[in-house]
Amino acid sequence: MRGEKEAVKQEKSREAILNHLEQKAGDYEELFGSCAQGTLLALQEEFQIGNVQTLKAATAMPGMALRGETCGAVIGAIMALGMAFGREKHDDFKAVRRTTSAARKLCKRFEEEFGSCNCRDVQHHIFGRSFDLTDSNDMMEFVKADAAKKCRAPSQRAARIAGELILDGLEKYKAESSG
Repeated sequence: MRGEKEAVKQEKSREAILNHLEQKAGDYEELFGSCAQGTLLALQEEFQIGNVQTLKAATAMPGMALRGETCGAVIGAIMALGMAFGREKHDDFKAVRRTTSAARKLCKRFEEEFGSCNCRDVQHHIFGRSFDLTDSNDMMEFVKADAAKKCRAPSQRAARIAGELILDGLEKYKAESSG
């Protein structure tokens, strides 16, 4: 009985963490106007990973430099997975497998919700069309389509998925260390 109560308490705590992370990612996406930086900053703060240089590195990541390629929310989340699980030494192939496995899971789950990890496709899923964000007219249309609010969803989802994967990894590490 006590074990069940502890499990429920931990699950609520986990759910509270993930809900908070999701909210922050959306808020930061709106603040920055950048799905990559919004997602990444929420994960950085929640898990105390990275720094301002890491955040700066994500500046040109939305849609891979606004080219409509990989969604910045996915990139920011993968960057956080790398900071959480990545290798520090060239021969740490276990860390490479661990990080790549987590990133593949993130991409698969993101694709299940948005149909793709590609920015153009995610935009089409959300707005019914895609925008060329390097074109000033399309950028104005993107803003008029309430992009700041609607683009919260990919950032929130990517941050939540990455958060789940990081928490799972931390739990696994704790179990391995104590066993």
